[in-house]
Amino acid sequence: MKLLVCISKTPDTTSKISFVDGGKSYNTDGISFIMNPYDEWYALVRAIELKEQFGGTVTVINVGNASNDIVIRKALAIGADDAFRVDSESPSAFFTASQIAAFAKDKAYDIIFTGKETIDYNGSSVGAMLAEMLDLPYISYANQLTVQGTAASLSREIEGGDELVEVSLPIVLSAAKGLAQQRIPNMQGIMMSKKKPLEVIAPVDVQNHVQVVTHELPNAKKGVKLLSVEEIDELVRLLHEEAKVI
Repeated sequence: MKLLVCISKTPDTTSKISFVDGGKSYNTDGISFIMNPYDEWYALVRAIELKEQFGGTVTVINVGNASNDIVIRKALAIGADDAFRVDSESPSAFFTASQIAAFAKDKAYDIIFTGKETIDYNGSSVGAMLAEMLDLPYISYANQLTVQGTAASLSREIEGGDELVEVSLPIVLSAAKGLAQQRIPNMQGIMMSKKKPLEVIAPVDVQNHVQVVTHELPNAKKGVKLLSVEEIDELVRLLHEEAKVI
């Protein structure tokens, strides 16, 4: 099988987020970055499992500058065969999808994987845009995947249950929790990753339709008030005067 996994770099989940440039950009000072967990734990690992089952290759692609190479090398250490980085900062999901589509359009990939979302923007939009640009079926939030010949069976959570889907390859899918189990790169994988090809390619011209006006942090959460079981009158007062139904 010929598989492509789209990976991105995101702030570590423990990072304290702030913004600069009048709220238009992340403040990256002191921030630790990681591979987006949905891309790493589910999309990449499931692609590697399919390669182990059927043979073939797993390629990873990233849109970003040279600082992203560290997360790309981790993907290679986990088991990807080669990697490409589109050498450009991405101003929007549309830009990212356009770059990946331009790269993939003539490569005849059987499955293109994305994570269901990035943990910073939570947009869940790159996969759908990519599928539209490539004129391929799109299955979102897949938590199970089996392949038989040129057909795939997938499951995804919907409100109130699971939806089962059967589709002919090639497809684009976004990976959700349950699609695979996280793998930790071992020392051999780390050493081999240094010899695997990582090719930097120039971006294609794309008209960007989105402009970031500002980012805003949510309001700080208020502290919790603890009352003893004897303070019933105070509890009633707080419920009447301070409690708000959201």
